[in-house]
Amino acid sequence: MAKTPEPLVLIPGLNCTPALYAPQWPALASGRQILVAETAADDTIAAMVERLLAAAPERFALGGLSMGGYVAFEVMRRAPERVTRLALLDTTAKPPTLETNTPREQMIALAEKGAFDNVVTVLWQKLVAPGRLADEALRLAVKAMAEAVGPTGFIRQQRAIMGRSDARPVLATISVPTLVVVGAEDAITPPDEAREIAAGIGAKARYLEVPGCGHLSTLETPEIVTPALLDWLG
Repeated sequence: MAKTPEPLVLIPGLNCTPALYAPQWPALASGRQILVAETAADDTIAAMVERLLAAAPERFALGGLSMGGYVAFEVMRRAPERVTRLALLDTTAKPPTLETNTPREQMIALAEKGAFDNVVTVLWQKLVAPGRLADEALRLAVKAMAEAVGPTGFIRQQRAIMGRSDARPVLATISVPTLVVVGAEDAITPPDEAREIAAGIGAKARYLEVPGCGHLSTLETPEIVTPALLDWLG
């Protein structure tokens, strides 16, 4: 009798919904239970993790992109025994700094003033590889996710990101098979930060740098990311 695939929990990034993983869904969901974590209802990473762990199966594979990676690191800090394997996409283990938090404060202020559309436009310029900025279908997909999260959810997420912990001490404790993916043109969490994650985890980590790709690797280059995730899931 065929073994039932392990459940998979996916965590979206800032201003993202389950649609972040839409290109992967048909391949990953074959016979597999998939849960997408709720990340727009809480303003701390800790609360997002508590919500995830309460909803998740007892044991699961875990994947997160960007902010989803911050949540995944905190899961590994709090409940590593529940995670069978880990995928970290376009994320960083570094803590926030004044330099990284200042533009986040500015975006929160814009959203509070009713200029959330401006926030979405500004973020788009950084989210994808320069060569994809004219991709209207991709832009509309990203805009639709942002509109679904909404300004209130966005502000909560930004507050959570700004208050996150330094995940670098967690890296050496990760002992499950781990896939680390980054777009070669990721301007938000660049390849050197992904290499730091892979090096910190060590032999259990596989590092994959995707050419011509920015921060949203699941949407920009599914032809590379989907097979990599399938291979990671075994």
